[in-house]
Amino acid sequence: MAKGKGATECSSDKWIKPPGLQPSKDTHQIHQDSRLSVCNKLCFAIGGAPNQVTGSATGFFLQIYLLDVARISPFQASLVLFIGKAWGAATDPVVGFFISKSKWTKIGRLMPWMVGCTPFVVVSYFYLWYVPPFHSGKFMWYLGFYCLYQTMITGFHVPYSALTMFLSTDQKERDSATAYRMTMEVFGTLIGAAIQGQIVASAHASKHCRLYNVSTEAPGNVSEESHNVYSPISPALTQEFLSHAKEVYMVAAGVIGVVFLLCTVILFLGVKEKDDPYALKTDKPIQFLKGFKLVMQHGPYIKLTAAFLFISVAIQLVQSNFVLFCTYAVDLRDHFQNIVLTLLMSAVMSIPLWQWFLQRFGKKSTAYCGISWIIPFTIMLVCFPNLIVAYVVAVSSGLSVAASLLLPWSMLPDVVDDFRLINPHSKGHEAIFYSFYAFFTKFAAGISLGVSTLCLEFAGYDTGACKQPPGVAYVLNLLLGAVPVVFIVTGLIVLLLYPITEEVRLKNKHSLRELRKHCDNSGSQANEVRSIA
Repeated sequence: MAKGKGATECSSDKWIKPPGLQPSKDTHQIHQDSRLSVCNKLCFAIGGAPNQVTGSATGFFLQIYLLDVARISPFQASLVLFIGKAWGAATDPVVGFFISKSKWTKIGRLMPWMVGCTPFVVVSYFYLWYVPPFHSGKFMWYLGFYCLYQTMITGFHVPYSALTMFLSTDQKERDSATAYRMTMEVFGTLIGAAIQGQIVASAHASKHCRLYNVSTEAPGNVSEESHNVYSPISPALTQEFLSHAKEVYMVAAGVIGVVFLLCTVILFLGVKEKDDPYALKTDKPIQFLKGFKLVMQHGPYIKLTAAFLFISVAIQLVQSNFVLFCTYAVDLRDHFQNIVLTLLMSAVMSIPLWQWFLQRFGKKSTAYCGISWIIPFTIMLVCFPNLIVAYVVAVSSGLSVAASLLLPWSMLPDVVDDFRLINPHSKGHEAIFYSFYAFFTKFAAGISLGVSTLCLEFAGYDTGACKQPPGVAYVLNLLLGAVPVVFIVTGLIVLLLYPITEEVRLKNKHSLRELRKHCDNSGSQANEVRSIA
């Protein structure tokens, strides 16, 4: 038997192929089999939108919903957010483990997970936005449904993320599919924020806050400018308005649930999952624990995950506290939904720009240019909080949001390829890479969200009030300004250690192509020997 690069044996006799896949006969055929049509890429990309639609709605509005509509305490809200995120993080490696044990079916190995989890995601998501008729058990209600939602969305998203590796063997095709995916995911974020923001905007508008004339309290001691200001006592929302708020949140949840179902149907009908027909063949997939140890020892993966862990925490902090910031730290409560839409539209439009940029200058350079762009603008919004500045910051920050979404999912397949060359006999490790990346980022985001909501409790947040104490505004300024900047800078410093440059990536691409070509030739020779025999 001929040996490939690194003296690796390709044993086609022991390889069990999924039905319908046959080795190609020449390099031209390999190239043709690796090509993806625009329709394939679009359907794959649309499949990523549901996770972002629901993630956008919960990211921007769940915190303020729990505080001002569900009316649970900031401490309880912090526990819901932290435990829910931590639970979602813990389920990532569990789902990855079961995926690695999954067998091929007529619709693939990953697709059954996505299709099967979708109905449960929709149901759990809907009841997450329902206010139960009892009061004492509200905390357990939201904690239970948030954990259930996180479990089901993990069962959808981990296999979907790993699906990138089973679309094509060509790096360029995978990068192109990832660009389509990121464009659609940012568009999904836009749709989620638009649906949720426009439907529930009336639940947070200033016109529903009661006004009173301070001069009636102390005539002669108040200037004309002090008339018609919000009560410092912070009166609660009226019962009638609270009922309206509950209704609009449920309407938004129903609409988003329908969107989730439609996108999953398109993914199922438009994407054919493929095993890698040129991967090195082994008797059986790599054992999960052994694969976990190998993955955790792979330096490029650890550095990439650590860098984007800090960056994603920063973006999550800005996202989750932005509506609260506009409502209580600055006088923009009637404009927040349009500012959010502006930011996300900017992100959608800039994805093609960053895709061109990374092809021209490399992924690592794109990460530095794109993600650092948000730093001066978040500081600007905190220091000069007015409507014009808010829209300028939204347009500029959208560029960084797009880069932070595109880059990790574009760089992670390069890490998997690098691992494959170093560990040529491993197979079935893709789900481990993607599930543990999601685990670390979710867990860190859960801690940051829980701590940030707890800070509001210490600052004296008044649940359901129209105006908050000065300490709340100060904390929100920190959570939207200084803290994200520190996290982003830390992440970019860690990214300096990431070793897969453009030169390394191209070298790995060439080595994998030669390896697949060699394995294909070896398999063809083995088939000829068997046919002669």
